[in-house]
Amino acid sequence: MSSIRQQKIESAIRTELAGFFIRNGREICLGSMVTVTNVRITSDLSLARCYLSIYNTDKKEAVLENINLNKGKIKSEVSTRLKNMRKSPALTFFIDDSLDYAMKIDELLKKK
Repeated sequence: MSSIRQQKIESAIRTELAGFFIRNGREICLGSMVTVTNVRITSDLSLARCYLSIYNTDKKEAVLENINLNKGKIKSEVSTRLKNMRKSPALTFFIDDSLDYAMKIDELLKKK
């Protein structure tokens, strides 16, 4: 169970990451559409796990690898926009497959 402070920081990071991917999506996301589905931050606020959905591509792993290569640029821009935080958390990015899994389950249920 995360505290109210953690929830506010998660929401702020999610908003800033979404804005970053809108502004810089072409070069970093290799032309794919990337949405930030969830952000989870540790209790000591040192690590943020960012879950991304990647659309319009078959090369999800390549897009995620390119995002991880540009992690420093992403963190610096997000931290400059989050001025009320003393120390910016380290960002780790993961592919969120929950939507794909839900669609797969839905297709299986329609078959029966």
